[in-house]
Amino acid sequence: MFAGLALTAILAISGVGLAQVAWANAMGLSGLTLAIILGMVVGNTVFPHMAKQVSAGVDFSKSTLLKVGIVLFGFKITIQEMIQVGWSGVVIAVLMVGLTFGLALGLGRLLRLDRQTAMLIGAGSAICGAAAVIATESVVKGQAHKVTVAVATVVIFGTLAMFSYPWLYPVLNMTDQAFGVFVGSTVHEVAQVVAVGVAVNEAVASTAVIEKMIRVMFLAPFLMILSAFVACPSAQGRRIAIPWFAALFIVMVGLNSLQILPAGWVAFIVQLDAVFLAMAMAALGLRTRVSFLREAGLRPMLLATALFVFLVVGGYVVNLGVMGWLG
Repeated sequence: MFAGLALTAILAISGVGLAQVAWANAMGLSGLTLAIILGMVVGNTVFPHMAKQVSAGVDFSKSTLLKVGIVLFGFKITIQEMIQVGWSGVVIAVLMVGLTFGLALGLGRLLRLDRQTAMLIGAGSAICGAAAVIATESVVKGQAHKVTVAVATVVIFGTLAMFSYPWLYPVLNMTDQAFGVFVGSTVHEVAQVVAVGVAVNEAVASTAVIEKMIRVMFLAPFLMILSAFVACPSAQGRRIAIPWFAALFIVMVGLNSLQILPAGWVAFIVQLDAVFLAMAMAALGLRTRVSFLREAGLRPMLLATALFVFLVVGGYVVNLGVMGWLG
């Protein structure tokens, strides 16, 4: 067990550390993304020779540490942050999560893509990138290579958003507040949202991050609904399981909102959470073979492309409609 935990920890810490380097920061590459890349490099080279010794720890990171990481992720969000963007920001977040994921399921069927892959790509596009993909994997029980395909789409289209959104800012003629909500409600990763916001101005960056964290807040109810949805086709006598980590995630958001813990403790928990989630990503990377990614083919990329177009175009329409309605 210890050897596998040590391996995923080394890869995780390396990924989190690399994310602080200037070039990775500029590209909006998060520690999670870099951890799975490092995991894939090791997984497709030396890992097969040491698999017997490290498998127990790697699988523990991929399952248990993932769920603990999702729970602790709640310390990144407060209810007060949600209030700052008003009801319009909340409604926009709900609509974008629901519409994007629903579109992913529909287009996945049209493309004859397996349901797990469509769900994972849909979750990554709809909520919070790599973190949502690995959280969704714990409910749909997707194979490691499907998770990696979904994370790859987050990297590709999130990077494209980082370069295209600052160009859209003067074209769309939106206020800083409105454009910040648009960015936060449609860009994949938190790191990518920050990169876009900073590239425009401080006001956009601040609003964009708050709106993004509202989207993240809906990860828990999304997982609960998804758990029921996944159970439905075979529900004959089967009890629908509510993911315990999703419920605890909401509890942690509430606890963090009360601001009763010292700031130093919260900062430590957030850092520990980044390492736990990165360890889970590293473990997924270790279990992923490049040959599986090649076998995935073009269809996952077509789905991700369609979702990206919807996030930009459909997201703009949703943002204008809701802001026109609620102000």
